[in-house]
Amino acid sequence: MVDPKKVTPPPELAYDLIGAMFFGYRDFVGVADAALATTGYGRAHHRVLYFVDRRPGLTVGELLKILKISKQGVARVLKTLVDDGLITMTPGARDRREKNLATTPAGHALVVRLATLQSARIEAAVAAANPADRAAIKRFLTALVDPSETADVAAIIGAPTP
Repeated sequence: MVDPKKVTPPPELAYDLIGAMFFGYRDFVGVADAALATTGYGRAHHRVLYFVDRRPGLTVGELLKILKISKQGVARVLKTLVDDGLITMTPGARDRREKNLATTPAGHALVVRLATLQSARIEAAVAAANPADRAAIKRFLTALVDPSETADVAAIIGAPTP
């Protein structure tokens, strides 16, 4: 058995960037979390609303693939959002068992409100880095995605495939 006290991490570990990602993500989602706190919704609701709003007609199956969660994991969140009038769920045109999702005007308004808060944080961070670095920042974040999913993710977010 290896003694953890004797294990020296290699110097090339990106602890500085790992920490920056953790804290940056914490505060990026924190602005939306704070706004959601008054609604009774949480991060899972936000993620579902975001992707459904960005891709009207998205099926439940596609949403599960994007979020990498089980049907059971999204069922309660979807039910709440449908019951509260933020998302509509309609049978598919070809297969009535398939459920197509879309945000209602109220759901879209909430997504825009949250995206406005998060966009302000992103724009401030890009300005602090250097506005000319925006494309490099986007390439970097996209490159963090598993290579087997890069094309799918680029299609979802409307970005060219690197």
